[in-house]
Amino acid sequence: MNMFDLTGKTAVIIGGNSTLGGSMAEGLGAQGAHVAIVGRNQEKSLAVCAKVEAAGGKAKAFQADAVNPDDLKRVLQEVLDWTGHVDVLMNCPGVNSATPFFELPMEEWDKIMDVNLKSVVLACQIFGKVMMESGRGGSIINISSVSSGPPLSKVFTYSASKGAVNNITQYLAREFAPGGVRVNAIIPGFFPAEQNRQILSAERVESIMRHTPMGRFGNADELQGAAVFLASEKASSFVTGSLLRVDGGFGAMTI
Repeated sequence: MNMFDLTGKTAVIIGGNSTLGGSMAEGLGAQGAHVAIVGRNQEKSLAVCAKVEAAGGKAKAFQADAVNPDDLKRVLQEVLDWTGHVDVLMNCPGVNSATPFFELPMEEWDKIMDVNLKSVVLACQIFGKVMMESGRGGSIINISSVSSGPPLSKVFTYSASKGAVNNITQYLAREFAPGGVRVNAIIPGFFPAEQNRQILSAERVESIMRHTPMGRFGNADELQGAAVFLASEKASSFVTGSLLRVDGGFGAMTI
């Protein structure tokens, strides 16, 4: 028995056209899932779809703003029209900032909280309700960050938003368990991506490496195993409310 087979499953990835989201989409598609790539930039989404299909999966791009509930409701219906069900929801929109605390404008705070946190709440409400009512069970995977725990410098709002993602992950794990929907989070370490390149100065890179036992950044494809594990009902049937670290040992150094 293939514990990781996702044949016949539909995975909706909000922010699936990002660096990390796109790689995890490839991993789910390679295991047989139909993958719905949801993002604002349709060109980027179509590029990810091409990679998923090249890896042997099936994918379709859906255009939406992750903080617009009407967009998400429309995408939900479009996905249901496509495959008839939703089995996996992955939430990975993300935006970061290195603005010092005393210079932080509330407009920036609101933007980061909307993208990183509000989008997760909305998607869990809109897609999670259908998953709970379907009788099929399923898996919700939220993408957090190592910044959600220790108070890492220069990313105050980002850290606060990801700490809240951890909290709602564990809250919803309790809320959704009676419906057979598992809710977990992946806590990636430092993976160079669009949202964090602006804050990766030479000094910061040196600091990160000092606190990462494996002594390197992660590669995006190294998140695929965690994503497939949590998406698979066979592999993670009794796993919910967990915060799965994929961080090269960073968490062990900051306890």
